[in-house]
Amino acid sequence: MDSLELIVAVAAAVLLMGWLSRRTGLSEPLVLLAVGCLVGLTPSFSSFALSPDVVLFLFLPALLYWEALTSSVREIRNNFRSIALQSTGLVLATAVAVAVVAHALGYGWPIAFVLGAVLAPTDAAAVAAVAKAMPRRILTVLRTESLLNDGTALVLLAVTIDVVTAEHPFSWSGTALAFVASYAGGILTGAAVALLLIPVRRRLPEPLLHSVLSVATPFLAYLPAELLHASGVLAVVVCGLVSAWFGPRVIGSEARVQAVAFWEVASYLLNGALFVLVGIQLPAAVRALTSVSLLQATIAALAVSVAVLGTRLLWFYSVPYLVRLLDRRPQQRDRRITAPQRLPLAWAGMRGAISLAAALTVPATTAEGRIVGQRDAVVFITAVVIVVTLTLLGTTLPTMVRRARFPADEDKSAELTLARCRLSSAALDAMPELAERFGVAEEDTLRMVQDIEDRTAPAPGSAHRRESVRRLRLALLQVKRDTLTDLRDSGRIDDIVLRAVQEVLDVEEIRLGRP
Repeated sequence: MDSLELIVAVAAAVLLMGWLSRRTGLSEPLVLLAVGCLVGLTPSFSSFALSPDVVLFLFLPALLYWEALTSSVREIRNNFRSIALQSTGLVLATAVAVAVVAHALGYGWPIAFVLGAVLAPTDAAAVAAVAKAMPRRILTVLRTESLLNDGTALVLLAVTIDVVTAEHPFSWSGTALAFVASYAGGILTGAAVALLLIPVRRRLPEPLLHSVLSVATPFLAYLPAELLHASGVLAVVVCGLVSAWFGPRVIGSEARVQAVAFWEVASYLLNGALFVLVGIQLPAAVRALTSVSLLQATIAALAVSVAVLGTRLLWFYSVPYLVRLLDRRPQQRDRRITAPQRLPLAWAGMRGAISLAAALTVPATTAEGRIVGQRDAVVFITAVVIVVTLTLLGTTLPTMVRRARFPADEDKSAELTLARCRLSSAALDAMPELAERFGVAEEDTLRMVQDIEDRTAPAPGSAHRRESVRRLRLALLQVKRDTLTDLRDSGRIDDIVLRAVQEVLDVEEIRLGRP
């Protein structure tokens, strides 16, 4: 199979299935997974093998960085306890539950714990794709959990793989020390990289270079952390959060618009490509199953799926209530949610490409050259759990969110109003001095003052007038575009001039917004 064929097939699948899911309302991750599975059944892709290094070192840093950049630092700080419990305690509880079920079905304890570590983390891409309608606070908790639990699971996986391959004997003190060192190293590395890049961003002369640095940043955080045997996942997340905090002070508007546009396209393409690649790998996982029968592996996979889902449900309907008994502070009581509203959080436990990549990193032989038994079953069970969780949870979660009847995010509306009022007040206070400095005529200044006041406290009918003017300006922009294209088509201007003028029109259209 040619690499170019794979790239074209994946890109085409992402484009077509993205369009289909929007037309039909089907779950996009599930549609992408299904079409990937169909592609994997074709002869051209029958030998395809998803490299775990591609997922862990190429896809994962980029996706985690963008998710961190678009997260709320304040909400993470306010909900840190819940996030920390879910990204560590729930990961460990899931790993243990899966290991117990697997061992009861005949798998040895070492390989059972490997399977538990593989299936412990939720998938950030799947959660972000289907949980968009949740309130800001709930969505932040879920997104941050899915960002951080990868780091916990990968550290746990490294420990269990060492036990399986007999490279290092298991010890509780050694495991605890590995967790602490990995977490601390990841946090310090990510923060250090973000802070070191701040003066670099201040001195970059062009928006294009800012975009290049933005693309390189997650890898600049991930690689040093991995070389130091720290958590590269946590390094990327912390780097993204710190960069998001300082970004408004060190990045210009043109560079920011360009970088955001790139990351929106890149993250969508990478997310979609991951689901397609996982689907392509599924037939190969079935064909590679030799240590147990297909029936036995399927029964084990379904039992493990129940353990994964059941552990998460049990966690969300037990641990938060135990915490309530211990923390009776008024501010915590105000943040509580009802049992029906808790169900979407418990139901957002989709597994994805990270789990499959983790399963594929399990070595085929031990340090002494012995074959690692039931590795093929681990890959197969992981693939089935991914399909089950995406099918069951991904298709029903939007309905559960609607039935939970979350209250409107009034805090967000109030904060938007506060921000707009304070910005307008600051602008009006600074207007006289600035108008005098730049020599602006009094009538022009008064017109600007009136426009700002209308936007802050609109008079009756002013919103309708502004909308009419906005639509007029958009229509005039289209006239200008048509005229510009006619000038290019007639040979009176060339494409370079067209692009220069078109860029100005694009910025103006973005400012006005689409009708």
